[in-house]
Amino acid sequence: MSDKRPTIIDFVKKYTTIYADHTFLREKSGGEWRETTFAQTHRQGMLLGAGFMALGLEKGEKVALISEGRNQWIFTELGILYAGGVNVPLSFKLESDTDLTFRINHSDSRFIVASQTQIDKIRRVRDKCPALEKVIVMDDIALEEGEMYLAELYSMGEKFLAEHPGELEARMDSVGPDDYANISYTSGTTADPKGILLTHRNYTANVEQARSVIGVDEGSVMLIILPLDHCFAHVAGFYVMMSYGGSVATVPCGKSTVTLLKNIPVAIREVRPHVLLSVPTLSKNFKKSFESAIRKKGPFVEKLYEFGLRNAIAYNREYYNAGKPWWKLWWRKPVNCVIDKLVFSKIREGFGGRLRFFVGGGALLDIELQKYFCAIGMPIFQGYGLSEATPVICANSEGHARFGSSGRIVQPLDLKICDDEGNALPLGETGEIVIRGENVMAGYWKNPEATARTIVDGWLHTGDRGYLCREDPRFLYVTGRFKSLLIASDGEKYSPEGYEDSLADGSRFIESSMLYNSQSPYTVVLVIPNKAALSEEVSRAGLDPSSEEGKKAQLEIIQKEVDAYRPGGRKAGLFPDRWLPSAIIVGDTPFTEQNGMLNTTMKMVRGKVEKFYADRISYAMTPEGRQLFNVRNMDSL
Repeated sequence: MSDKRPTIIDFVKKYTTIYADHTFLREKSGGEWRETTFAQTHRQGMLLGAGFMALGLEKGEKVALISEGRNQWIFTELGILYAGGVNVPLSFKLESDTDLTFRINHSDSRFIVASQTQIDKIRRVRDKCPALEKVIVMDDIALEEGEMYLAELYSMGEKFLAEHPGELEARMDSVGPDDYANISYTSGTTADPKGILLTHRNYTANVEQARSVIGVDEGSVMLIILPLDHCFAHVAGFYVMMSYGGSVATVPCGKSTVTLLKNIPVAIREVRPHVLLSVPTLSKNFKKSFESAIRKKGPFVEKLYEFGLRNAIAYNREYYNAGKPWWKLWWRKPVNCVIDKLVFSKIREGFGGRLRFFVGGGALLDIELQKYFCAIGMPIFQGYGLSEATPVICANSEGHARFGSSGRIVQPLDLKICDDEGNALPLGETGEIVIRGENVMAGYWKNPEATARTIVDGWLHTGDRGYLCREDPRFLYVTGRFKSLLIASDGEKYSPEGYEDSLADGSRFIESSMLYNSQSPYTVVLVIPNKAALSEEVSRAGLDPSSEEGKKAQLEIIQKEVDAYRPGGRKAGLFPDRWLPSAIIVGDTPFTEQNGMLNTTMKMVRGKVEKFYADRISYAMTPEGRQLFNVRNMDSL
């Protein structure tokens, strides 16, 4: 073992020894939450590691894993790694037989471990995966040919440890920092996603880096809502929490993934987490739930809530400059304390009353959403990363945040902003984010061409646009993906994510949106409306939402939300005027994972949305389609 370049095995052994009797895992089973200590977690991994060796797994061989978030997911991954194997984590949100077959075969997985909720998917594709020798089932269900229970693997492990003393430990000691730990597949916007090779040292280095910007107290509890297959849940979730002596809880899934979302609010209330690992989409849903609950309490509470929000947002400013200048803002603090006690504290009680902050991963997080959650006393700290960087590159944190930024760059890490020719740009200028550090992936599995394009002279080209803060170069601002760029008829380019997120996050009437301009005469925006909120609003005005007059009133509400970014609007100046939309498409089919318009990390798949709504986009470029009250917009409501 090298103290400077530890493997995941070294890392886990270290902290499960330091915090042996502390609670590490919390899981709801049989209607009650059960706790597993650090030492027990290590022991479970040892048993499964020995079981995999008894099954014949050799060092460097691959085992696929597909399950909802649960303790057995973590135990199984540790077992694979302890046996010197490589875990191939598959998203439980994968539904396509083609997606599953490709990943299992491309990774050369010899075995696959699956939960009860996922086993039917594997049974469908089993005959198409000739290298797959055995399917290991986590739960007590009827088995089919070629399957075995995970419980049997535990028994094999106990027997192996008794009959072959020292062999598992020798295998564990043989694993080096540059050996592969995971093949983590990209979310699959194409038929053949890339397999990201992450080493043991990639992970342990990124944990060390993440600790330079994120800290929690010993004994803190984190609730992980994200799927465990993503490296963000590994690093920002259980490995960082392990290093601080904290614990992690997972949301119960039940016998169907459909129940997972319903269980989130219950899990939050029961676990009473200090930290929540989430994604922007869920944060938007939380906000809308809060606002709906406030409206039900009547006009007085609603007005007090809205005044309190305005006051707290004005006081907090961009977080790093909260309360400044004090001679102008001093009076807002006592006012905020009163409203916080009367209103905001009640919202926090619904989250268990102990939540210190969210850790936000995934898509860009709208600055208004950041300001909102900070105002009610549960700040969301935006971070940035990508799987190829294992994944954390920067993050905001308690006491160190700038709303709108993606936070301080982790240390040690080299980061530069480059122009199209690869030249480094000065502070404040936008270009491609390029990084170098021990967290950079080993490459793409079986894809040297893509590896060579992405990693050049040790520098990882992220494909993301951003700039470094002039006032404090430790902070990075991410502005969007190069692939998402809009291109005007004169060739000018613009990244649309900021506007899209702001429009949806800042309006209870709009669920999601997409800007479109492909060398077009003007920009159009596709919006997916919140039909319930629109109907409620026009009903208040005495209109029938299904009538022509009611539909026009709903369209006018949407138009008002879109126009808020124009000169004189409440959000004027946030985005360049020339890129603001001149036409609105009201979509009738929401973006979902099932229809392919969202990927497994809840990000919009722009190409799929454009293809699905191609006819509506073309129509919006006609004189008739440019009109707000066109027949297709009316029909969509």
